[in-house]
Amino acid sequence: MILVGCTLEGRTLRPESSEALTSFEELEGLLTAGGPWVCGMDFPFGQPRGLVEALGWPPSWEGYVGKVSRLSKDEFEDAIKADMATRPPGSKFRYRLTDRRSRSTSAMRLFRVPVGKMFYRGAPLLLRSGVSVEPCRPTGCDRVAIEAYPAVVARRVLARRSYKSDERKKQTGEHTEAREELVTGLGSEVLGEAYGFTVEVDEAWHERLVADPMADELDSLLCAVQAAWAYGRRGKGWGVPQECDRDEGWILDPELLART
Repeated sequence: MILVGCTLEGRTLRPESSEALTSFEELEGLLTAGGPWVCGMDFPFGQPRGLVEALGWPPSWEGYVGKVSRLSKDEFEDAIKADMATRPPGSKFRYRLTDRRSRSTSAMRLFRVPVGKMFYRGAPLLLRSGVSVEPCRPTGCDRVAIEAYPAVVARRVLARRSYKSDERKKQTGEHTEAREELVTGLGSEVLGEAYGFTVEVDEAWHERLVADPMADELDSLLCAVQAAWAYGRRGKGWGVPQECDRDEGWILDPELLART
């Protein structure tokens, strides 16, 4: 896990630091560190309402995340698989509204991109830490966690083009060119018109963001873009639309406000 620290001044967001978190204990330490801060995190904070109801879990976010925190990893995965077994072919996964609008995978998924496992480890940490989880559990705390999905930001510049691969050996020149275009695009009015600010990176940051084939720091910076946008709407519900089921969670991004 990579944490890129940024500052927002007026219409400019600047990356200033980078830190590797090598364990969930370190992530928990970050969550309990003093504020104020707003952090965009790339994993699902919640699960689909239909899944929660089908499994008989408590309906509130606090309730079912608390339930999940008491399950072993195998018990959690078995519960997901049991629900999938009752579903017809081609519809094994349930989706949150925010998953459909962002065109992301289901928060239930346990393989390939195992975001369900990320939820299992991450959501209980959020609950235990006492941070304000928008919109699932707003507490008024000056430590604020928002759900982010960097692909939504990247699409504004690259459309559906890929800028990374999970395996270094599968990296291509097209990936490097896409990262170059993406990093440059973060400073353009394409981003400014959508988010209300642009990202300013110096030459050293530009080079390291383009050079990293796994794009870990770049993804973290894209999460910071969404966190900064949400912060600018903190007095108006953090950019969460009225139709959001707050117990499912929401990916904070202006594109998700426009989709139906």
